[in-house]
Amino acid sequence: MITLTALLLAGGESRRMGRDKAAVVFRDEPLWRRQLRILRDLGPEKVFVSARTESSWLPADTELLLDEPPSRGPLSGLTKAFHQMQTTHLVALAVDMPFVTREQLCFLWTLASEGRGVVPMIGERAEPLAAVYPVEATVDFAAALAGTDFSLQRIIRKLVADEKVRLYAVPVKDEHLYRSVNEPDDFKEGRFPNRPPQNVGGL
Repeated sequence: MITLTALLLAGGESRRMGRDKAAVVFRDEPLWRRQLRILRDLGPEKVFVSARTESSWLPADTELLLDEPPSRGPLSGLTKAFHQMQTTHLVALAVDMPFVTREQLCFLWTLASEGRGVVPMIGERAEPLAAVYPVEATVDFAAALAGTDFSLQRIIRKLVADEKVRLYAVPVKDEHLYRSVNEPDDFKEGRFPNRPPQNVGGL
């Protein structure tokens, strides 16, 4: 039986947005609430929120995981979640990927199996911030955080080689679901519908 923990990655610095991305309203609700709703719909046993500092919006039914300084972006949050989780799998979702749907994450979850997760691919690039990982990936993330190369792309390549994750080639019609937002104009529906998303976290 495979079980699930959810992680909302909300630790970005939001320099280009000019304010906390998590609090930006999109389709009539703040991003943090939208993303947490999508994660909860997967039925996780626990929901973590990764951030650099405490936030006033943090819901009572979630557990805050603060980055240990110096923060390495999503790598720090993912690694801490792996160490705290008590399930077989972890689903991660970045707060600034508002076009990801419940249906898309549910589909990714169906592709996971015992000891193996799934990471979407757009072209030659992995999308590690909307993905499912097995607990077996803990050692790989911990090793990367303790080293000098913090590239999530490199970690994903190793996980694939070790058969800890499988890759899912995202159809062109769904590529826009993985687009992240960095500036106010990025929220416009249909902007760059077929352009690969602009990733964050030093990918």
